[in-house]
Amino acid sequence: MRGVTGRGAGVAVAAIALLAAGFRFGYPDLALLGAAAAIAVLCAVGFAAWRPRLGVDRVAEPDRVARGEPARMTLTVRNTSRLRAANLVATDRCGGATVPVPLLRLRPGRDTTVEYPVPTVRRGVVPVGPLRVTRGDPLGLMRLSRTYGAATTVWVHPRIHLLRAVPAGMARSLDGRIDKVPHGTITFDSLREYVVGDELRRVHWRSSAKVGELMVREQLDTSEPTIVVVLDDRAEAHPGGRAGTAESFEVACEAAASIVAAAVREDLPVSLHLVSGPAPGPYLDVLTEATLRPGDLVQRIRHLRSQRLGDTLVFLTGPGGRSDLGAVSGLRGPYPVVLAGLFGDRDAAPVSASDGLIVIEAEDGTQFAAAWDGVRGW
Repeated sequence: MRGVTGRGAGVAVAAIALLAAGFRFGYPDLALLGAAAAIAVLCAVGFAAWRPRLGVDRVAEPDRVARGEPARMTLTVRNTSRLRAANLVATDRCGGATVPVPLLRLRPGRDTTVEYPVPTVRRGVVPVGPLRVTRGDPLGLMRLSRTYGAATTVWVHPRIHLLRAVPAGMARSLDGRIDKVPHGTITFDSLREYVVGDELRRVHWRSSAKVGELMVREQLDTSEPTIVVVLDDRAEAHPGGRAGTAESFEVACEAAASIVAAAVREDLPVSLHLVSGPAPGPYLDVLTEATLRPGDLVQRIRHLRSQRLGDTLVFLTGPGGRSDLGAVSGLRGPYPVVLAGLFGDRDAAPVSASDGLIVIEAEDGTQFAAAWDGVRGW
């Protein structure tokens, strides 16, 4: 980015005026002053236009961190030129702030390292870099800024709260019944032809007699409960939000991250969905990038009902989603267990569980974790 300072613009205008007046009216002293000013401007342009050769490396430790946990950026700048030392003013961009990087008398082949903390007080993707180097002439007539190195990002994930309880699971067996099942339950799936090595106890003799050849039962383990987490990212569900987020939405993201982490810890299948659309990619990264946007809850409920994605459905919403809990409770048909988390509605009356819907109202993630562990009758 090239720029002439105010002083440089004034000197350039004065040079033109003095040269014009000196030659027009025959004043050699004025022409001499104008020529000196013009030479100063040209020298300033040449001095500032010199491009130092710098190598920039940056390492984030770590590059993914939970909200509130420490993260540091290590920036190394090397002068790769062979002849000239660098005497520059440099700054590194870190989120919305700038970090000064000292590059005073950086000799050829030498490097300097700067470490600074990355702000992790808020959930989100923190852009870091590129390094901006500003070079100006000694008279302050010209200032030139260039960027070096690639930018990187630090992912500040939602804070994860320990959930000691996980759903025991409700399994729908293939004969149509819905029962609570312990781990290790096996149910009939299909029949296939016998192959060498199959156990004879799995032969279905009645079907074998009908078709004239041995038929073997294929069995399926239906014991693993599948948890479906639906995060309400509609702007109307979290009123009063700014810059694509709200306090109730931050708590909902923490609750979603805590449930996903608990399911992974217990080696249980879990899926994450947003009301506004699909959630591709690693779930914690999706929760880090999530922002408030328009969404159609009716369409999302219709999709959840038709697909029947799991056994336990967890719906996380804000104050604006209180009136939608009735529609969510209608999913009790395809989902044996439906739980709703309501955040940020401190002054409203508690919601009583109805139609089998379990409701948890919490002000923060810690309160949600305690209420979650207190749920009985998964």
